[in-house]
Amino acid sequence: MSRRQKGSPEWTGFQESRPYGPKYDLRTDFVMVYGISEDLPDRINGWKQAGYTIHLMTGVSWGEYQDYLYGRFDGHEHWDEAQTDRKGNHMLHGKDIPYMVPTISFAEYLATHIKRAIDCGVEAIHMEEPEFWAATGYSDAFKREWINYYGEDWIPPHSSPDAQYRASKLKAMMYYRALDRICSQMKEYSLVTYGRTVRFYVPTHSLINYTQWRIISPEALLVSMPACDGFIAQIWTGTARTPNVYKGIRRERTFETAYLEYGIMQELTRGTGREMWFLHDPIEDNPGYSWSDYRKNYKATVVASLLHPEVSQYEVCPWPRRVFEGSYPNEDGNGKEKIPGDYATVLLTVMNVLRDLHNHEEENSDESYTTGIGLCLANSAMYQRGDVIAEGQTEGVEFKYDGTATSEELSAEQQELLDWSAFYGLALPLVKSGIPLRPLQFDNILTFPGYLDNYRVLLLSYEFMKPEHPGIHQVISQWVREGGVLIYVGDGSDPFHAVSEWWNSGSGKRIYDKPEEHLFEAMGIGRHPEEGEHQVGEGAVLLQRVNPTDLSRSSAGAKQVRESVQRALVIRGESDDYKESNLLKIKRGPYLIVHALDEIDTQRPVVLQGLYVDLFEADLPVRRTIELKPGEDCLLYDLNFTKQLDTSEIVVSSSRIRDELWEEGRFGFISESPANMTVSTLIRTLAKPLRITAGGEQVEFHHDPDSGTVLVRYPGIPDGIEIILKW
Repeated sequence: MSRRQKGSPEWTGFQESRPYGPKYDLRTDFVMVYGISEDLPDRINGWKQAGYTIHLMTGVSWGEYQDYLYGRFDGHEHWDEAQTDRKGNHMLHGKDIPYMVPTISFAEYLATHIKRAIDCGVEAIHMEEPEFWAATGYSDAFKREWINYYGEDWIPPHSSPDAQYRASKLKAMMYYRALDRICSQMKEYSLVTYGRTVRFYVPTHSLINYTQWRIISPEALLVSMPACDGFIAQIWTGTARTPNVYKGIRRERTFETAYLEYGIMQELTRGTGREMWFLHDPIEDNPGYSWSDYRKNYKATVVASLLHPEVSQYEVCPWPRRVFEGSYPNEDGNGKEKIPGDYATVLLTVMNVLRDLHNHEEENSDESYTTGIGLCLANSAMYQRGDVIAEGQTEGVEFKYDGTATSEELSAEQQELLDWSAFYGLALPLVKSGIPLRPLQFDNILTFPGYLDNYRVLLLSYEFMKPEHPGIHQVISQWVREGGVLIYVGDGSDPFHAVSEWWNSGSGKRIYDKPEEHLFEAMGIGRHPEEGEHQVGEGAVLLQRVNPTDLSRSSAGAKQVRESVQRALVIRGESDDYKESNLLKIKRGPYLIVHALDEIDTQRPVVLQGLYVDLFEADLPVRRTIELKPGEDCLLYDLNFTKQLDTSEIVVSSSRIRDELWEEGRFGFISESPANMTVSTLIRTLAKPLRITAGGEQVEFHHDPDSGTVLVRYPGIPDGIEIILKW
């Protein structure tokens, strides 16, 4: 639930930098007008006239900010605030578009422009992508920040694990400071000037993606920012197709990665009262793929997101103009083509289904799944991803990867670093076995009482992250004593155990070589327990002395992860609760969402029996049998969810429906959708209509007497076209 009262619902929205256009008018609840260029008032007015609630979105780390860089804003050039790597190269998002060091001066510059948007009447501000690359930290501006924050001379981040870790913590803090400063100023300005509250959101990639791509961001810090109202989870094919390793095989696993990404973002705000929108993108930032590739991966990310039922708000598309007006390579590589008509219709169907999901809660959880299993992930995982050059070496493995190029362009050493196998070695064996693993926002454990209440088993390793506060261990210890089982995986080999942090900054008995020693001591099993099982109160610790990266390299490693969870449930006396599956599915009202898992021993297809509408097909076919091959996804409407009513009703449409009208022998409604699209609308009727008109013109339709449905297809119009069924 929102912490701020809204004037109208905002279940779905999109972002667009271009002026209003009927071909990409998606008829959502709100639009995020992107960028703070001089034509901002005109762009806002165009979308407002189309009936939208207006938000502003702009980049907090990069953008068309040349007036600031070249001194036209305040008379001083600011290129010394561009993020810079150790070779002196600026980290660029485009020509003259560097990623910025978020200084106070830069925050003030952004605030000046955002006031213009508030003057234009926007109801919310989105400052997107607070990103500080792990490879940077060498600009003059960052060196000054280091001196102010640590009270000592700057240390090159690549010189040691401690320097890299401290540089990364500073980077996260700086973006927190910038966002907090901008947010507070904007809310005060709006209240003082106009007497109204402007909401403030942060669209951000997931903690999983930022860590894998080696980018530092505030993430969990922002949950504690008083005036922040929520987030957009920026997850899409471009992030989720980043290859990872499972059973020794490196490949794209779009569904599994997206499932974990959406999961950690759901956990970021669970129980906090902050809002969360899940993003979907029908294409991605890399324009080199075909429409069939985009379509397959879009379905995977949509299904992955819908398996997380605590979120029901969605950004249905970033940059719809590039989707509905752009051209991409043909399958044969010969030339380009615009979006196929059937894919456009499917996209509109899904977008309108997303707007309906808030009306439907998850039905009772399927008892065939092993639930309550969490994998801990902390902000500090990002702090360990920068390059550290060992003594005697002159070169590291630095590189930039942001999904706009293929990973094949990396060296073997760079690719292995990108894999981030320490995390995926623990996560993928469970997801691939049909266990709905939840990545757990480790930093929230201390912040929100009862955060662990829904978990029975936790997997934890300090080989790829560190606890930032000793109080976290007290909470975990209490959770274990009350019956939880902690699976700790680690061999103590991570060089970041030696960074200057709370566990080694005390005196006497309070100095620990590794943070795990404090954790084990807090649970009463000594600093150096032997590998194996240790009873702690009503719960237990399962200690495995192996680096989680090694578990990603073989089938035996994957088996070890699964068996450890199975053993944990046996300890709890819940051995019957361990169940593996060849699919992941959820029922949300009439919607059935299913993914058939691949890379498993049983490669038989998943077969579903019932009376379903296939929402991933343009003509909305009604099927009694759905067969999914391993790796395939489906989004279905269950026609058996509700009984046939005593009048006609719309089941699903690739348009926004309003002004439904029932009269004797007649049913009508207004259908709104982008121009130049074919709309599909499926209607339940008591009998076959005599005729159907769209905009006064008679149109063909298909009546299915077995399901009592009628499919009608007609051209889309943003202002709305009247559809009339007559009997």
